[in-house]
Amino acid sequence: MIDITHKSSTYRQAIASARVKASSMETIQAIKNNQVPKGNVLEAARIAALFGVKKTAELIPDCHPMPVEKTSVDYELGDIYIDIKVEVATVYKTGVEVEAMHGASIAALTMYDMLKPIDKGVSIENIQLEKKKGGKSSYKESFHEKVKAAVIVVSDSVSKGEKEDKAGLIIKEKLVSYDVDVQTYAIIPDDIDKIQLKVQDLLSAENRLIILTGGTGLSPKDYTPDAIKPLLDMEVPGIMEVARNYGQNRMPYAMLSRGVAGMVGRSLIITMPGSSGGAKESMDALFPFVLHIFKVQEESFRHGQ
Repeated sequence: MIDITHKSSTYRQAIASARVKASSMETIQAIKNNQVPKGNVLEAARIAALFGVKKTAELIPDCHPMPVEKTSVDYELGDIYIDIKVEVATVYKTGVEVEAMHGASIAALTMYDMLKPIDKGVSIENIQLEKKKGGKSSYKESFHEKVKAAVIVVSDSVSKGEKEDKAGLIIKEKLVSYDVDVQTYAIIPDDIDKIQLKVQDLLSAENRLIILTGGTGLSPKDYTPDAIKPLLDMEVPGIMEVARNYGQNRMPYAMLSRGVAGMVGRSLIITMPGSSGGAKESMDALFPFVLHIFKVQEESFRHGQ
């Protein structure tokens, strides 16, 4: 199975459908009147669909076991067909599309098995996904203009050339993957005045997103949060709460990060750990969701608010 340990749990929903086609209206009438010898077709198929959804991971090799928190089965009966619709929902790290389609297909097969003694022409058609929701793809924003961003590496050793930067490049690559315009990538030493001066220059250049990596821990020269806090017009504590919680589930030292995030005018500043693992986890936890800030601003500006 593919690795989903880096993913965040979000609300996931999928709706799948299948059609069972009879060869005559008499078959459908027999279903409606509960006259099929093998029993109540609709109820048996509903129960089978529930089992099908739950057992998907046991039968489809690459599907992950997951907590299925909702399954519903609905029908529409036509003159010579039955449309099956299965909805599955959960809060988890991966989607439920296959679960919904598996449930629909098992319901259809159950109907086929129960109807074949009275209808030799019964068939199954169009097993398909109707709708899916959840995961990062559902939260990816589009903007009239790309968000202009800067990535700043705060490190004495990297600025002196004694160590290679990895965290900053990870952040930059992630931002580009979300169509963010990274115009500045810079490396500066651990120094409060230099950090503040650099950030103020970037704000003057109208960078809407500024991410600093490094200097968020408990070492004597971890100054980044102390440099950034006085510049903020409004702290947004939820951003770092999410990042730390995400990290804590993967590394018990994440609680030691002092990272801060907040707004300066219409610009967002985020401070992240300097380790490559900490930077990657912070980006996985926050993006693309945090870009919604700029979507809200864009819509407010368009409506003159």
